[in-house]
Amino acid sequence: MDATAAGRLSGFGAPLLRVAVAAAAGVLLHLAFPPRTVWWTAVVAFALLWWVLQGRRIRAAAGLGFAFGLGFYLPHLLWLQNFLGREFGVLPWVGLSALMAVFTTAGCVLVALVSRFPAAPLWGALAYVGQEWVQSRFPLNGFPWGRVAFGQVEGPFLPLAAVGGAPLVSLAVVAAGFSVAALLIRPRELRRAVPVVALVALVLVVPQPPTEAQNGTRAVAVVQGNAPDIGLGLLNASATLRRNHLAETAELERAVRARTEPRPDLMVWPESSTPTDGDDPVLDRVVDGLGVPALIGAYYRAGEAVENAVAVWNPGSGVGERYAKQELVPFAERIPLRPIAGLVTPYVGLSDLSAGTRPGVLDVAGTRVAVGICYEVAYDHVLRDGVRDGGQLLVIPTNNAWYGVGEMTYQQLAMARLRAVEHGRAAVVAALSGVSAVVRPDGTVVRSTDMYTATSFVEQVPLRSDLTLADRWGGPLEHGLALGALLAAAAGAWRRRRTTPADEG
Repeated sequence: MDATAAGRLSGFGAPLLRVAVAAAAGVLLHLAFPPRTVWWTAVVAFALLWWVLQGRRIRAAAGLGFAFGLGFYLPHLLWLQNFLGREFGVLPWVGLSALMAVFTTAGCVLVALVSRFPAAPLWGALAYVGQEWVQSRFPLNGFPWGRVAFGQVEGPFLPLAAVGGAPLVSLAVVAAGFSVAALLIRPRELRRAVPVVALVALVLVVPQPPTEAQNGTRAVAVVQGNAPDIGLGLLNASATLRRNHLAETAELERAVRARTEPRPDLMVWPESSTPTDGDDPVLDRVVDGLGVPALIGAYYRAGEAVENAVAVWNPGSGVGERYAKQELVPFAERIPLRPIAGLVTPYVGLSDLSAGTRPGVLDVAGTRVAVGICYEVAYDHVLRDGVRDGGQLLVIPTNNAWYGVGEMTYQQLAMARLRAVEHGRAAVVAALSGVSAVVRPDGTVVRSTDMYTATSFVEQVPLRSDLTLADRWGGPLEHGLALGALLAAAAGAWRRRRTTPADEG
């Protein structure tokens, strides 16, 4: 091969190699998430990302960021195919993955802007986590799925959630990967090891979350009535879901009377397990039969409005207060852009659900419970507001039956595990078709169910009232990190305008 041909091959191959490495890094980030336990692949992913971004101009960094985003989101959101693929093909899955990759594109551009700062890996991590702040809010109130922190429930970074919530966990993981790569690239520049040493010290000094009860315990019954795995057919299956949960509650009542299950203090039904308007003699009889208060996840008709709600149901007196879901799922529970929404959603002919306006906290069975319904567990503020309003226990009813046997339910359970640590509370996850679980305040799962199985169980959970640092300062910390990322990016852009480095890509 002559020198000219070799030069052309090198010039063509190196950019493609970087794109391939960026995409592979995205896949490695996905592999860090449950149901797998290889949390460390996220650190490797960000080490590779730092390597490919070194010396890149803005346009090249954007392309690499998009490849990284697609490498992550395409496998991470594959469960959308179980939901919509038969009717809509790949458009919703690929379209949402590409939209989310735009955020990682922006994050990598910000990383490139700050890559020549002192302690650049730390500034780069701050810049990357800044895009998670945006992703959680825009557009259409955001889509916080796939944040780095949610893949760390099996790793040593998890206790940081009690200090700074998901944003601090994400920051630590990204900074660890970036710092390792920076040190390997220039091992003689020991100052590059400073962020790594600081992170190790931070992880070591943060204590494991406490798990002991502070306000007694409660025996909580979780009812998983199950649902048929029929995807969009669930639109017309409300009677089946109601019947399944009534039947499984009857089984639970028999088990309690036979003393094969302990008598619960509280029963929890999953999200959307029945339609009701509160005047419901059947539910009255079921709750009276078990003899304990219940939290019923329901499509609740209140006049002309329909809410995705959790209602307190008391023996002898029936329905009480309720919490309506605040963060409705775009293109499912509320339909923006209706003229074009029919391309990606089967719900376009349905009316929007009515969003709640108050924090998710309910008093039931002598317990103040913080509630987040399904998708809301991805948002920082929902459960935080409930805990700050006195919630001693987290209850997360969910309906994952739409998504088949894919990874969606495990990804969501990971979020509940992180929230348990973040707020220092036990978490009860009641899923329509699984996985239902009880999580200790340290994030460990003490009881869980299989998917697409009708079952119920009773588990003792601790009640806690102390507020973590994340409860007290998590909101301001997240906003402060986002502001720091913005200021760092602005400084990096100003610096680049003065001296633009040669583009190696």
